[in-house]
Amino acid sequence: MVTVEPASRPEPRWVDIAISNLLRGGVILSITIVIIGLGVTFAHHRDYFQSRPALGELTRPGEHYPSSVQDALRGVLALRGQSIVMLGLLILIATPVGRVTFSIVVFLIEHDRMYAIVTTVVLLLLLLSFVLGATE
Repeated sequence: MVTVEPASRPEPRWVDIAISNLLRGGVILSITIVIIGLGVTFAHHRDYFQSRPALGELTRPGEHYPSSVQDALRGVLALRGQSIVMLGLLILIATPVGRVTFSIVVFLIEHDRMYAIVTTVVLLLLLLSFVLGATE
C-alpha cells in the first residue's frame, strides 16, 4: 500500500478549474468592458471615424484622463468612454490579484500554512506596489 504524504498530495481538481475560471472570467469581463468603452467613445464622437486630426484629440497631451479609481468610477457614471475603458483595464489588473487572494483561501482550506504565509506576503507586496505607484 502506497501512502501519500499530506505535503506532497496534488491540489484538488476543483482548485485548477476555479483558478482557470477566475482568470478567464476576469479577462473576458475586462475585454468586454473595454470594447463597450470604445463603443461609447466613438458613439459620442462620431467625427473620430472621419477625421484623423479629430481622432488624434482622443490621445492629445494635456487632456484629462481618469488617473484614479475614483475618477474612473465617476466617469463611468457619467458614461465617458475613456473612463469605461479605464474600468476594464483596472479589472484586468485586478484579475491576477484576485487569483493570489483565491490561492490564499485555498491554502488555508488545505491547512498549508507555509504556502498561505508566502502567498500572503506576495499579496501584500502587490498591494504595496499599487499604493506606492499611486503616489507618483
